[in-house]
Amino acid sequence: MSNDKLLNPLNEKQTEYDKRYLEMAHVWAKNSYCKRRQVGALIVKEKMIISDGYNGTPSGFENICEDEEHLTKPYVLHAEANAITKVAKSNNSSEDATLYVTTSPCLECSKLIIQAGIKRVVFTEKYRIEDGLRLLERANIEINHIKIKD
Repeated sequence: MSNDKLLNPLNEKQTEYDKRYLEMAHVWAKNSYCKRRQVGALIVKEKMIISDGYNGTPSGFENICEDEEHLTKPYVLHAEANAITKVAKSNNSSEDATLYVTTSPCLECSKLIIQAGIKRVVFTEKYRIEDGLRLLERANIEINHIKIKD
C-alpha cells in the first residue's frame, strides 16, 4: 500500500469515481454524429448524474457536423454547452457540480461553466488551445486532467 493511500483515502476514492464518470462520458461521446471529434460530457452533483451532452447540431437540424471541406459547421454545439443547457431546462441546479468531459473546455464553454456555477472540471484529453483552462483557473474552478485507458 502506498503512502498516498494511507494519507488520503478520500482522494483515492474520488479519483476512482472520477475515472468511472470519465469512462461514461467517453461512452456518451459515441452518440455524436461528428466525424472530426466526438466529445461527451456529464454533470454530476452529489454522486448523481444531473445532465449529459455530446457535441452535435442543434435540435431539429440535420445530424451532419462537418461541411464539404470537412470543417466543423459554426453552429455545432459542444458537449459542455449541450449538458449545461439541458440542465437549465430541468429542475436541477448545476451549482457546485462537477463537469466530466472527454476533452478540455474551449473558452466559450468555460464561460458557460463559470456562469452555471460548476466548481470542478475533470477531463481526459487536453485540447490544443488552452484559453478555456486558463479562464477556469482564473475563476478558481478546480481542474483535474485524468488520463484513462481506452
